[in-house]
Amino acid sequence: MDQILEIAIAVGPAIVVGVIAYYFFDSFLKNEEGRRRFLLHKETQKDVLPLKLQAYERLTLFLERINPTQLLIRVKPVTDDKKAYVDLLAATIEQEFEHNLTQQIYLSSECWGVIKSSKNALIQQLRKSVAKSEITSAHQLREYLIQNPDGQENPTRVALDYLKTEVRELFN
Repeated sequence: MDQILEIAIAVGPAIVVGVIAYYFFDSFLKNEEGRRRFLLHKETQKDVLPLKLQAYERLTLFLERINPTQLLIRVKPVTDDKKAYVDLLAATIEQEFEHNLTQQIYLSSECWGVIKSSKNALIQQLRKSVAKSEITSAHQLREYLIQNPDGQENPTRVALDYLKTEVRELFN
């Protein structure tokens, strides 16, 4: 029994020192790993932020280009058929959208959803305007859409406001 007690007295402090050393080294290594992750994240953000801002700029340009007023000024009817004109406008919007499709990887899912909804709502508004019986030609449809007598909210403005809000959040 005395031998066990002598061994415990001799080994006891070494075990206590070993446990304390393990605790300190473990916390030190976790802290270092966290610091390395933070520095890596900081370095990555420095490279990614310009790409994100460029994506927001491109999608702002997309929304401005499909803004009904801008779109109708840029895309003129080639025939007098109002349905053909709306199909041309919808194809132009889809082409613009497909050109900017890859930008979604830099946006939040919510923001991308708002932009897609905006595009779809605008195409839907254009298709509904074809059904109006008082409009008989593509030129009348164009004038009607430019004046926007329905008073419907411009879906591109809503998406643009959301985009601006998300960009502001990047810097807060």
